This record gives sequence, structure tokens and C-alpha cells, in this order.
Amino acid sequence: MKKLYQALCFITCCHLFACNEAPKQDEKRPNILYIYVDQLSASMMSCAGNDWLETPAMDYIAKNGIRFTRAYTPNPVCSPARVSLMTGRFPGFFKDQKGNEVRENRGSMRIPPVGEEVLNSSLATYLKQADYELFFGGKEHLPPSLTPSALGFTDYSDDERASLASETARLIKAEHSKPYFMLVSLINPHDICYMAIREMPTSKTDSMILERGKLELSVLDQAMAIPEGVSTEEFFSSYCPPLPPNYEPQFEEPAAVLQLINARPMRKNARENFTDEQWLHHRWAYARLTELVDQRVQLILDALKESGEEENTLVIFSSDHGDMDGSHRMEHKSTLYEESTNIPFMAMWKGHIPAGQVDETHLVSNGLDLLPTVCDYAGIKGMADPRGRSLRPLFEGKNITWREHLGVESEIGRMLVSADGFKYIRYDLGGSEEQLLNLNEDPFETTHFTHDTAYAAKLEALREVFDTEWFR
Repeated sequence: MKKLYQALCFITCCHLFACNEAPKQDEKRPNILYIYVDQLSASMMSCAGNDWLETPAMDYIAKNGIRFTRAYTPNPVCSPARVSLMTGRFPGFFKDQKGNEVRENRGSMRIPPVGEEVLNSSLATYLKQADYELFFGGKEHLPPSLTPSALGFTDYSDDERASLASETARLIKAEHSKPYFMLVSLINPHDICYMAIREMPTSKTDSMILERGKLELSVLDQAMAIPEGVSTEEFFSSYCPPLPPNYEPQFEEPAAVLQLINARPMRKNARENFTDEQWLHHRWAYARLTELVDQRVQLILDALKESGEEENTLVIFSSDHGDMDGSHRMEHKSTLYEESTNIPFMAMWKGHIPAGQVDETHLVSNGLDLLPTVCDYAGIKGMADPRGRSLRPLFEGKNITWREHLGVESEIGRMLVSADGFKYIRYDLGGSEEQLLNLNEDPFETTHFTHDTAYAAKLEALREVFDTEWFR
């Protein structure tokens, strides 16, 4: 991966040198507010057609801007996704002390100090060159050299919940002498993770998580509460979101997925022992935690309106990854299924981004594309991974040539998503295994088409793109 990255950088080195030019002063430069939630799948918004929850704040952004349905995380777990957020690179670009690619949570937290190449092309460095104020609040989950403070952000709140929203509102309404970039990292609906851990804490790590997670468990309990006056039977039959269409494990499930599940007993217990009612309760709580974080987003959007700066502010909303939420009898994340990798991505700037757009075509990476996008609006050219693209033309409804494929990595393998609805996955945890998925015929990924002769040419074509353009 690193060799491919270096080769691409060599080809585009002239453009990289141009990235340090002064910001353009003849264009309107907005404040940029990036709201980044934790563990929210793309389908978990009422604006996405989900009738089992209400997300008026998220819906407001979609109504007044653009919502992408084919947006993906660069890596579907917390810390790697956040490394990508800060650097504009795949987490797998980085190596641990033993020279192994970093594609999982613990390893990404131990990334050695990054070099000048990364620091000089980070999100923070470019925005400082554009003379933006930098603010960061909320969840970090980053290695020491990539924390907000290390990169030059003003770290204004260590809270991840209501206090973060309140502090963000206060900061938005304060006086600013120049435009700002504000990254608001809200924790929920991540608290859903604690349900399976509490059901079967079988390791020291799980016990430590529960001991430190009393607040998280309290919030989860509130989310799991059955409405007053509703019987248990009525709750499960009428109030909970139904079990998903892909409730059962995928046909010929990859060995790497099973190894991922078995690596943590609490995940194995959920897969093998959760009853239908427990999965229904999981889906109910996940929806309530999503509504809770939407309330925090609403507080922030209300402050933006009250500040009088809404029409001078670009608002971008996304998530680090999703949650399986009962699909394939799984919870948590880290897989390459849509529930884990397909994330919400929306943008709003009144008067500049046409309202009410739903983009169901273009492939977006919130890890690779955010950096060039915000730099574009800040009036400065910025690039880290040269495959990242500014989304500004798409935001503004322009007809441009766009990527046909997008890479996604994880701790169990890598994936190539194709604009025509196919996915090619090469698993590498515990051995090599490949899959061809067809979202057009099987949107819930209940089976695979790897050995279907009708798709032999498509399989070979995606293998070549995977090897030559994304994951050499």
C-alpha cells in the first residue's frame, strides 16, 4: 500500500508543491463545521427512509443540502477511521513498530510518530496555511502524534456528549476574527457496543471496559427502557424495528468473518445465543441512541442559526463507521458488509449548495475526500492520498467525471466498491479468500457471486483494479 501511495505521489509531485500556495482571497471562504458521530450506519436516519426513528437535525442538513447514499468509511472501526480523518490517508498506509500495516484499533493507537511528509499534508496543516482557526471537541481515539493538540487544534472540550454540544454552541456564538474549521466528535450511538459486552464479559479487557463505562451503561439502559404502559409482548411485536432481511449469516460466510466473531467471546455469544427478542431490543436501543445524538446535533444547529452565521457556514455531517445491528446475527463493526462500511455523508451551505439533493451515484470516501474538499472551500489546494477528490463540484450539482471504484480496508481484508453496484473483497485474516458481491441483485449481501460464470469477466476486472489502483 505504501509503495503504491509513494508512486502516486511521485506522479503528482508538482501538484503537491502547488498545495502550499496562499489561499484565494477573491472567493467567499466559509466557516466549516464538521459533525462527526460514532457508529452510525447510513440507513439510520429518517431522511434515509428509516421509519423506526426520528432524526430531525440530520434531516435538516439533508433537506437544505446534499445527502450521499454511497459514502464509505476508509476503515470500519473507530481509531483507524479517525487516523484517516486527520491525515487523508488509509490507516494501512502507516506501519507499526514491526513494519506491519495498521488496520485495526489497537495497532492504530500505537502508530509511531509520523514524519514530515504526513505532518505537512495533514488536514490541520493545510487549514492553518489557509489562515483558519482550528477547533476540536469530543472523542479523539488517536495515536499521540495525531491528536488534535499535537496537530495544532484548539481542543475546547474533552466531553463527548451533552456538554460537548453545549460548549460547541457557545463557541459557535462567540466572536471570530477569521473563518474557523470546527470538528465536533460526538460519541453516540456508540454506546450500543456495551449491550453485548455486558451480556458476556469474558476477558480482562471486557471487565475493564464495563468498570470504566458506568456512564455508557447508564445511557444504554435508558435507551433500552420499554415505554411506560407498554407490555413486553407489544414492545417486541409493535415498537421494535423488525429483524433485518439479512438476519441469518451469509451463505458460505468467509472464514475471516467467523474468525473476527470468535476472537471476542462476547461477539460469539451474541451470534450464537442472542434470542430474536434480544436482537429486537438491540435494534430498538440503537435507534434511541441515534435519536439522542440527533438531539445534540440539533443544539449545535440551533446555535448556528442564532449566531447569524448559518449562511456563512459549510456544515458537513458524517460518521466513522456503522454497526451491524443484527444483520448476519452480528453487532459491533469491523466487517466489510454495508451495515458497517456504508456511512452517512451530507453537506449544507445555504445559498451555495442546492437544497434537497440525494446523490445515489457517486462513490465518496469520508477519509480520503474530506481533506481536499475542505481545502477547496478554504481557498487552498490540499492533497494527501492523491486518490482523494474534492467533493465541492458534487455538492454544487456540477456534472463531472468521477471515480468508478473506491477502496475500503479493514482488519480482516480489503474491499473494492464499484459504481455499478458490485463489491470485490479479498479477505486476508487467517488466509486468503475472495468474494464478489452484487448489490443490484442482492442488496443485503445474503450470498455471493464469486463462482458464477456469468460474472467471471467482472470478477477479473475488479481484481485488476484492486491490485493496480488501490491495494498493490
